[in-house]
Amino acid sequence: LFRLFLKQSSGPGRPLRGEFALQAAARGGPVLHVTGRELDAMSRGRPHQGVCLEAAPLPFRSLRDAEEPPLGAGESGSRQLLWLVLEHIQDPMNLGALLRSAYFLGVDRVVASLSNSCPLTPIVSKASAGAMEVFDVYGTDDLQGFLKAKSAEGWEVVGTVSKPRDVEDVPVISCSEFRWDKPVIVVIGSEGEGLSQETQLQCRRMLAIPPGRALHPGIDSLNVSVAAGILLHSICSQKRRHGD
Repeated sequence: LFRLFLKQSSGPGRPLRGEFALQAAARGGPVLHVTGRELDAMSRGRPHQGVCLEAAPLPFRSLRDAEEPPLGAGESGSRQLLWLVLEHIQDPMNLGALLRSAYFLGVDRVVASLSNSCPLTPIVSKASAGAMEVFDVYGTDDLQGFLKAKSAEGWEVVGTVSKPRDVEDVPVISCSEFRWDKPVIVVIGSEGEGLSQETQLQCRRMLAIPPGRALHPGIDSLNVSVAAGILLHSICSQKRRHGD
């Protein structure tokens, strides 16, 4: 952390900004009081609530640091591990919302493809409501190889799809039918194209969210972060029911 910028003003946010200043000072960080116009420029016109922090960028972490201990014999059913894998998520607001949901719902790891994906930007951090700052995100440039290796280790890899008719060679089930009985990786695809064909073929099954009505053409899918939240909650609620 380098410098904290606070808006020069009175008003309802002033006591909280004063608390921020005390925390920054306790960490040895300089605090500068600037105008709202200067904060607008720093945040490139996006909302800032009177506070900007200059900090080092957060890179994707290496998958070498993400590995769990190997699963022992008969252990897979008792360790309900859940990883979320993101392929080609390009919108920073969506990425931030995905990280926020994953953190809230108890996902153990998030892994993102490094190619054709949004980097970990300040917009992502803000959209994640700060989850990105406390929840590591791992990156890989060989997504299919990573999924293949995890399958060989005994993990169940499941993909997600909004239009079941678009999937070939992989069975599609409703998310309510999925049973979480081994470590699982849920793979989410890009906003426009979904999962690539190569990634689909690494999945044992595809999960779909059944719609609540007959859908009008062109309005036949959910926002990717909303869909991921529904799917993750559907899976994670099983863990709570089992009392683990």
